[in-house]
Amino acid sequence: MDLQLIPADLRGHGLRLRTWRDDDVHVLLRAVTDPEYLRWNTHPSPVEDEAAVAEMLRVRALGWARGEFATYCVTDANSGAVLGQVSLNAIAWPMRRARVGYWTLPEARGRGVAGHALSLLTRWAFEQVGLHRLELGHAVGHEASCRVAERGGYAAEGTLRGAMFEAQRRDAYRDQHLHARLSTD
Repeated sequence: MDLQLIPADLRGHGLRLRTWRDDDVHVLLRAVTDPEYLRWNTHPSPVEDEAAVAEMLRVRALGWARGEFATYCVTDANSGAVLGQVSLNAIAWPMRRARVGYWTLPEARGRGVAGHALSLLTRWAFEQVGLHRLELGHAVGHEASCRVAERGGYAAEGTLRGAMFEAQRRDAYRDQHLHARLSTD
């Protein structure tokens, strides 16, 4: 199978996964400054204004073009409302491996959006992209993310010590649970 990273419009479970657009700056800024998002996610550099978000969008477009990662905007299939994000990150083509990540906006939480988006991305990554292994990491204690991983068929593999930043700190670390799923699962 040829390995390729071509953006596709993914649909299912009442969701549409599409690439991020320049006009998504406002909603993405709202997402990455949400207190619950910030509790579990720390960017390598602060993302606090529209200019920083515009730069994130630029980097995401470059990532697609270079085959380094695939970042999808998760939307409601009917209304087009943005609900969250799901992505392939750190793609290692020789090993056919990548990391997956996801988050949802406050109004989409508790509705199965993350799980359904993960399901769509997982199927695409295995069947269309040609990956063999998908890894999923979340902060120890992030029970909602752990449930999404387990329901998505991502088996718990262990704990990575000091593998991610503490909430909104770049000088301290916390442990991360590692889950994974294989194309043969």
